[in-house]
Amino acid sequence: MNALTLLSSILLGVIQGVTEFLPVSSSGHLAIAEHLLGQTTEIPGFFDVLLHLGTLAAVFAAYWEDIREMILEFFDGAADILHGTTPTPVPPARRMILLIVVGTLPLFAVLPVMDQVESLGDNMYFVAAALLVTGCLLFASDRVRRGRKTERTASLLDALLVGVGQAVATCPGISRSGTTITAGCFVGFERKFAVRYSFLMSIPAILGANILSLKKAVEAGVLWEEVPIYLVGVAVSAVVGYACIRLLKLIAERGKFGFFAYYCWLAGVVTLALIVFQRAGSAV
Repeated sequence: MNALTLLSSILLGVIQGVTEFLPVSSSGHLAIAEHLLGQTTEIPGFFDVLLHLGTLAAVFAAYWEDIREMILEFFDGAADILHGTTPTPVPPARRMILLIVVGTLPLFAVLPVMDQVESLGDNMYFVAAALLVTGCLLFASDRVRRGRKTERTASLLDALLVGVGQAVATCPGISRSGTTITAGCFVGFERKFAVRYSFLMSIPAILGANILSLKKAVEAGVLWEEVPIYLVGVAVSAVVGYACIRLLKLIAERGKFGFFAYYCWLAGVVTLALIVFQRAGSAV
């Protein structure tokens, strides 16, 4: 395996921070980056886990008030259940917890085939096609009638449908944020809420994925002498990720995902072109 350089770590941190939250697919871009950087194997598993934790820190920083309120409401809700005093209507933060739980359920259907899904990242044709599909979803989201649902009015079925979108987005090249925000727009979420729900729903998804990946990454071996280099990439992914969350909030409010659609189409076409040229060059 090629040693990870400081420059590669920074570049991968930027790619993770940008693509995890902007609707252009982090897994697809990291797979492409591996080929462009000439990695003979996958990005070190432990580094990949840390990169995702970096972007998770960005979510906590951007939505700390919501997260703090949900934590407090969780304990208040547990106390209400014990005393049989659950209020009506249910507080918004408590409803948000329920919506996130329901939205996370479809991910369990992917667990039995997760290794096969992740292996699709080795197929650049699939990644390129998935980026083209992501572009189509984003293009369609701009043309959906603006919804008005929030955590107060969204139904459990709405949350489940958005969760199905998140499960589909485990495929490399399909943007998690792009798919979940688009799904939210289609079920009638208010755009600002669609973005907030998408990011808050990413917390259990990222945590769960990293818990599953950590054991495998440690068993594969950790180059402890490279950990300081890893941490530089993690810090970069957290800072860049936070900036991208703030940017996406502004873009979502204006319903201007068209740029990202064009970008995904371009990235998909360029990836296909690079594959064709690479195959043609190796055949000569």
